[in-house]
This record gives sequence, C-alpha cells and structure tokens, in this order.
Amino acid sequence: MDLLNKKYVRQGIHGIVSLFTVEGSSIKVLLVKEHAGPYAGRWILTGGAIYNDEDIESGIRRELSEKISMNDFYMEQFGIYSDPKRTSVVRMVAVTYVALVSNEQCKLIKEDENKRWFKLSELPDLGYDHNQILNDSIEYLKKIILKSNIVRALLPEYFTMPQLTKIYSTLLNKEIDRRNFRKKFLSLNLIDEVNYTGVRKVGKPAKYYKFKDNIVEDKVIF
Repeated sequence: MDLLNKKYVRQGIHGIVSLFTVEGSSIKVLLVKEHAGPYAGRWILTGGAIYNDEDIESGIRRELSEKISMNDFYMEQFGIYSDPKRTSVVRMVAVTYVALVSNEQCKLIKEDENKRWFKLSELPDLGYDHNQILNDSIEYLKKIILKSNIVRALLPEYFTMPQLTKIYSTLLNKEIDRRNFRKKFLSLNLIDEVNYTGVRKVGKPAKYYKFKDNIVEDKVIF
C-alpha cells in the first residue's frame, strides 16, 4: 500500500444515526438542519464526522451529545454507504446506525429551529443521500424487531401489554390480534410481571411488565 498515492488523501468517515421514537400511533425520527455546504438549510439525519483518534461509535455518541445533549440510548450499526460522490467537498464513507429512545427520553431533547422530531408520514426531502439511508433504516428496524427484544428501548421501565402491542403494531404498520400477541410474547420468556400499580384508573387495575435484563436476539416474535 502506497500511502503517498494521491487517491488515499482527502477521505473521511461520517457516523449517521436514524434516531427513532414512538409517540401514540406515530413513529418519529429526529432531524437536524444543515448549516453549510450544498445542502445548507435542508433537514438531514443527525451525526457527523469521526475524528481520527476515536472509534466510530464513540465519535457518534460525541456528535450526538454535542447536538442534542444526550448520548444514552440503544444504538445498532446497520449499513455502510461508500459512493465516492455522496458528498461533494471530500470523499466521506458513511457508517450508519439505528437508535431508539422512549417517548420519555425524547422529551429531554429540546426541539428548536435546528432540530425537530418528524413523523415518518410528514418527512421533508432530506439532504445528501439521507433519504435512502432513512428508508433503509426503517426497513432494517422492521426486521430486527421481529427477532429481538430491542423494542424495550422504546418503552418505560414498567409497561402494560396494550402498550407493548401498540409499539409493534405501529412499527410494523399492521393490526395485531392482542390475545394471540400476549400469548406468544409471554411464551418467549422475555418479560416478567411486576408488582406495579401505575396510574390508578376506574375499574380493574392493569397488569404491568418489565423486560428481563439484557437485549437478546434470535427470539422470533412473529
């Protein structure tokens, strides 16, 4: 490898995150406004350039802590985008992640003119290749929620079965039979019933559950 070859110079790495939350029956993604370059003023996914003295995940968490004052959430790598022309100034390879926050967590991210939660049904046209990245991340999310318990990252610590069912129904954009879903999910041994009353309402108290300790994979939900 000839490091003096001019084809090696002026390259970098972008860490890009599709940060999702669920509010009611809507899936939302966090977008930030680009301030410079050919897409100045356009909305894009959050993230940024990785320094040459940090690993990619550390760089992404640094970028997010700078932009949204928060870096404590579930995050999983899902793709690499390496088209030499994806940015015009310098060649940047994008390493992309899906990240999830609960609705309670997303409230900690204060919206302003430079960052905003958008419903997937009301997205603007994004800068760079972020339309493709976001679409790919949505499809990836739909796949992984069917074989792991990562949806725990979208829920409060204690939750009801209707809350859990609604999360899956929203993410998969399909109606789910509540009785069959409850039976199936309990059989997977991913959650425990807990002694928690929540907000008391008139009528029979709701049953609350809590996910077991670790994020696990290869549990087929459906």
